[in-house]
Amino acid sequence: MSTSNQGSEVIFNNVGKMAIFKKNQTVILKNCSFTVEPGKLTVLIGPSGCGKTTIINLIAGYERPDIGRVKMDGQPITGPNWERLVVFQETALYPWLTCYENVMFGPLSRKVMTKEKAHEETLKLLAKVGLEDFRDKYPSQLSGGMQRRAELARALINQPKVMLMDEPFRGLDAMTRQLMQEYYLKLFEETDASHVFVTSELDEAIILADNLLIMTNKPSKIQKIIEVDLPRPREWSMVTSKRYLEIKAEALELLHEEAVKASTTSGKVDVDLSGLLEPVNTD
Repeated sequence: MSTSNQGSEVIFNNVGKMAIFKKNQTVILKNCSFTVEPGKLTVLIGPSGCGKTTIINLIAGYERPDIGRVKMDGQPITGPNWERLVVFQETALYPWLTCYENVMFGPLSRKVMTKEKAHEETLKLLAKVGLEDFRDKYPSQLSGGMQRRAELARALINQPKVMLMDEPFRGLDAMTRQLMQEYYLKLFEETDASHVFVTSELDEAIILADNLLIMTNKPSKIQKIIEVDLPRPREWSMVTSKRYLEIKAEALELLHEEAVKASTTSGKVDVDLSGLLEPVNTD
């Protein structure tokens, strides 16, 4: 499904964001600057608690920066909008609606499609994500992976300019997660939207990304942007390529440095990154 909306540019300009924990203010983001390129898949990775979800919330318009600006196509983001849609870590499907009705809900409630057009687009998307035989099932009757696929379809039917993915495959078993990554890659490569994807899994980050943004320990900013110049369409066979391993080695070095800082600050080993410290052979 090719969208009629071109992907948008999102710019963070010296963004600062604070949060209050147990009546104490904590600086989450400080001097955070980067650009989400139109039509590209930008992946954020960094230490646990460094502010990845905060960035998603700022782009979605759920939160406002305390310092600096967040703009889409040159205009400040002032609140939520259908042009910027989020797929969350936890399922957000309406439990009282079927799979089919969940996907149909957005365009019908916004009155931007006729019922016939929404029906047609819903069936196309359900077929693309392998749920055409489950259209009449309720969320409780779907597996975790199926729910994730239904949520992808529910977001994409609205043809957003920016898709925001906040660790959407977290908690899935390894086989289901890889299947979801394959579905997601195919859907991304067929659309024009810009995507921002948050993950704590480095292999997932590299296989998905056009641009991989490595975040620092908090107060967080972007430590480095790595261009993932692997060809598209992406395939898992690429994980053994020389270029893939070079990118992984560079990212691991940066993540190791930030994981050490995070564990020193918090007094414990960072859970998300503790499994990424093994050496990588790029020969």
